[in-house]
Amino acid sequence: MTAPKAAFEQIKQAALGFPGAEYAVILGDHEVVRVKDKVFLWLNAEDGGCGFGLRLPHSQDAAMALPFVEPMGYGMAKWGWVGASFKKNDDVPVKMVLEWLEESYRKVAPKKLVAQLDGGAKAAAAPARAPARKARPKARPSARR
Repeated sequence: MTAPKAAFEQIKQAALGFPGAEYAVILGDHEVVRVKDKVFLWLNAEDGGCGFGLRLPHSQDAAMALPFVEPMGYGMAKWGWVGASFKKNDDVPVKMVLEWLEESYRKVAPKKLVAQLDGGAKAAAAPARAPARKARPKARPSARR
């Protein structure tokens, strides 16, 4: 377990380490980490505490059973988004949040970037396909006879 300020930085840096990830401020004042303009982590650091919004398609139900997790507002919960909030003196379960972070990234990121995360294993598993051959136009009978 880690203090909120240290956990915030650790999780933010881990998110920025994913292929194609970038930090952005959207909607005026919301800090996020996104990939190809798709957010996979919402960040909040206020009053010595911290909070994270993540998309958890597989572990949303289990996460919701924890006392520091709530469904994200604005109807985002129906797509698997949860918010985890920690106060100034709380211990943050960084290892678990990092697992959620990877799940969120995998849901949002393009398959090619997820394959990079896996060391190219998924990309190499699919055999390369030969380019499709264009059909040749059929010869027309000559107008001359």
